[in-house]
Amino acid sequence: MACCCSSIHFKFNLHFPSDASLIPHTLPHLSLIPLFNTKKKVSFSTAPRRTITAVTSRVTMEADKPVSDNRMLVFVPPHPLIKHWVSVLRNEQTPSPIFRNAMAELGRLLMYEASRDWLPTVSGEILSPMGVASVEFIDPREPVAVIPILRAGLALAEHASSILPATKTYHLGIIRDEETLQPTIYLNKLPENFAEGSKVFVVDPMLATGGSIVAALSLLKERGVGNKQIKVISACAAPPALQKLSEQFPGLHVYTGIIDPTVNDKGFIIPGLGDAGDRSYGT
Repeated sequence: MACCCSSIHFKFNLHFPSDASLIPHTLPHLSLIPLFNTKKKVSFSTAPRRTITAVTSRVTMEADKPVSDNRMLVFVPPHPLIKHWVSVLRNEQTPSPIFRNAMAELGRLLMYEASRDWLPTVSGEILSPMGVASVEFIDPREPVAVIPILRAGLALAEHASSILPATKTYHLGIIRDEETLQPTIYLNKLPENFAEGSKVFVVDPMLATGGSIVAALSLLKERGVGNKQIKVISACAAPPALQKLSEQFPGLHVYTGIIDPTVNDKGFIIPGLGDAGDRSYGT
């Protein structure tokens, strides 16, 4: 069977030498675990990229190693449309309306991938124009909670209701201090409690330092939502955020369009997409 998605397991045994200045274009202590058997070769560029701090890196293939349920997994679907929309987002010449549309299309594809074998269904029979047919529908009694982190998350989550038959949207506003890079919650429309077994998409385009996504997931944890009930949707991710998520939310699944190697001293992913909120809304 062809591989439809790559599963990336982060061990995160990180070392940050103070005298280093370069980082290889691979992620630290990374294990790539294909979801399906595949003969397709996987290659990695070792061209160095500049960064603020450096890590010692190595990559190992572990196709036959079982994946623990308590390990955080990061999925980077290899679909060419995902690569296309990430490329549109990367281009500094992309105007705001096209950038916002590209973000929405990327979100649609990532949510499609993330909802595979995850949504509750009901089975039965219906009468088609030609006879009785066995059918399977998404259970409308269990809507998926979609939580976009404002404001850029609105663009990435725009098509959630068009791809998911039953959703509830809860807005969460988080702003990051430009000096300290610490998050502040300025809008919280989450319910006091979620129904047992609720499935939740948390939509945050840029997983850079990890402050905002950790704050959001902590609010969900306080409301009784388990890590395995949550899937994070992002356009671009970097190791600092993924390390925090791996340490604090075992069992979490993250779906992202691309993983970039580093974050600069201003908290921006390099090469990244720039400020996703400003570029989405032209401000």
